[in-house]
Amino acid sequence: MFPRFCFSLILLTPALLQSQPYDLVLSNGRVLDPASNLDAIRNVAIRNGKIAAITTNKLQARRTIDVTNHVIAPGFIDLHSHGQTPENYRLKARDGVTTALELEIGVPHVQQWYAEREGKALVNFGASVGHVPVRMVVMKDTGVWLPKDHAITKPSTPEDRSALKSLLETGLREGALGIGFGFGYTPKAGTDELQEMFAIAGKWNRVAFVHMRHGAMGDPGIAASIHEVLALALVSGAPTHIVHLGASSTRKFDQAIAMVETARRRGLDITAESYPYIAGMTRIETAIFDPGFQQRLGMTEADMLWVETGERLTPETFAKYRKQGGFVATFTNTEEMIRKNMAHPLIMIASDGIMENGKGHPRAAGTYARVLGRYVREEKALTLMDAIRKMSLMPAQRLEAMSPAMRNKGRIQVGADADITVFNPATVKDEATFDKPALPSTGIPYVLVAGIPVVDNGATVETTLPGKGIRAP
Repeated sequence: MFPRFCFSLILLTPALLQSQPYDLVLSNGRVLDPASNLDAIRNVAIRNGKIAAITTNKLQARRTIDVTNHVIAPGFIDLHSHGQTPENYRLKARDGVTTALELEIGVPHVQQWYAEREGKALVNFGASVGHVPVRMVVMKDTGVWLPKDHAITKPSTPEDRSALKSLLETGLREGALGIGFGFGYTPKAGTDELQEMFAIAGKWNRVAFVHMRHGAMGDPGIAASIHEVLALALVSGAPTHIVHLGASSTRKFDQAIAMVETARRRGLDITAESYPYIAGMTRIETAIFDPGFQQRLGMTEADMLWVETGERLTPETFAKYRKQGGFVATFTNTEEMIRKNMAHPLIMIASDGIMENGKGHPRAAGTYARVLGRYVREEKALTLMDAIRKMSLMPAQRLEAMSPAMRNKGRIQVGADADITVFNPATVKDEATFDKPALPSTGIPYVLVAGIPVVDNGATVETTLPGKGIRAP
């Protein structure tokens, strides 16, 4: 017995373990690492879910995949992914996403939300605790996902605010990545209420993810929206991230991003994101479309598309569907502004996507391939390295102060998590449209999560579900 036991110990020594073949090697690929700016042909080896070697030397592995003429990039990290279901995770993986996070609206019950997904997710997942859903709980709102009645119309009492704070702190204690805020969805959440909730984010040093209150057009406009966010961030000390800044600012993006730049120069910890589409989408029954929305959003009913049928709305059908409730796409932006969004060095890429039974906005399926195919290859609005940085490293860096797991993502480096996307820069393309929003992207043949292929030679693989929950400690 004793000699056999010693022999087992010898087999497990680090030196002998390193001599064993790697689990997987991606050979002859163009490695793009935004952290080091490496852009070179390399072989990348993976062992036990980590990147174990990056070299020009030939490597031995249980499986080798020749990815000549393809890019080896860090897996994309979507900070704004409402669709947190197997249907959405499949589309995310085909679009190169390895981590999908629900941070804008967030969730009300963090521990339960994570438990429902552990061991069942194709990609990594995570969430904030949301002021909007928590307000829906406290106010007993009857809405589906977003507020429909009491959370919209009811100002909070001191007792309500105490309950809100308690639920938010519970969520942070359970590992939420921040606090989500949707000012536009909770118009009766006044400055006093929001200041108290922002103070919690500041106390815990967790990011406040904010959907601003006003549209860019009309009165009070984009400046007032950004002023409100900046004031709350300054007074509370909360790190702050403005979601879909491009969609919120539309034709006034230049003004909006200049304000963010100035705030950053003055020391505020504030970041922003955008998606590459001229249309947004939300639920028609929400406060966003309360009377006067035409002036606030700079649009009419004809600029709205009813997602279920694909029809453009009229005042009559708008009234009908508002009573019914459901998703509506809003065409309020321009291609000129989208190009500026994508090119600006401060802007991260995030989808704001959700798909339900094949119905939704094409951004749920095609955001990342659209940036790579249209705005990098065709429009040349930004470089390939900059696009990869906006999709991987920058989102990881936004979260790594409160989630150590993110320090190992967004990078192609030895020791980093083997969350990797392999795509063909000459062919990568978004296929999803408003007519067919659930078409998966093409030109992304391999996607690895923890070194396990979830997209293999262009096909989704669900025999293993390697996605892990991303939490704060």
